[in-house]
Amino acid sequence: MLVLAFDTATPAVTAALHDGERVLAESTTIDARRHGELLAPAIERVLRDAGVTLRDLTAIVAGTGPGPYTGLRVGLMTATALAATAGVPAFGVCTLDALAYAAQSPGPFLVATDARRKEVFWARYGDRETRLDGPRVDRPHDLPGDLPVVGAGGRLYADIVGPGRVEGPEHPSAGALAALAAGHLAALTDEEAAEIARVPEGRVDSVEKARELGVLGPPRPIYLRRPDAQVPGAPKKVTA
Repeated sequence: MLVLAFDTATPAVTAALHDGERVLAESTTIDARRHGELLAPAIERVLRDAGVTLRDLTAIVAGTGPGPYTGLRVGLMTATALAATAGVPAFGVCTLDALAYAAQSPGPFLVATDARRKEVFWARYGDRETRLDGPRVDRPHDLPGDLPVVGAGGRLYADIVGPGRVEGPEHPSAGALAALAAGHLAALTDEEAAEIARVPEGRVDSVEKARELGVLGPPRPIYLRRPDAQVPGAPKKVTA
């Protein structure tokens, strides 16, 4: 097994290579405005550091968000294009699941990332591999109380959620994303993996749709709300 994983759903542009047992190479840069510029060099770097090429890969995994429209699309479109070039399946994993896996928390906790507009994307976990609720998008003060909060959403709004509740990594790690995906891929037959990797039409834009997906799914973006940019409506008629 040789899994290339990357995520662009947060300010972290992160890529990693995993052989089914350990992370062979990893690269992470924090920059919220340069996803398109930074992702390709990060992928090239981890492939070079591990001494492999695209043709050596067995799977490609991309973080599916939730996250801002532009950054999220960079990762998912790259995953689809590279999978077609390498002739391997592409999969998606919820970015919050990758953060939860990296947290290694022994008990119930929340994962929250910055959703902008003074909101957070969040989910509730029973342990590092079990999502119990979400992903959702809400105001920070609407987060369930009395649970630790992992991720930038908790740090950004520590004055609201309480600084004593904030713990774990701030941004997702492609190494954790790759390890989580590799563990689930190892339990699948080739036929099962091919079925999961098929990309249905549409996108995941509701809590209900997002919760229907398991940890490993097709590379479909999780938005949970409409993008800021809207198609202009018809011009108003001007009367004399």
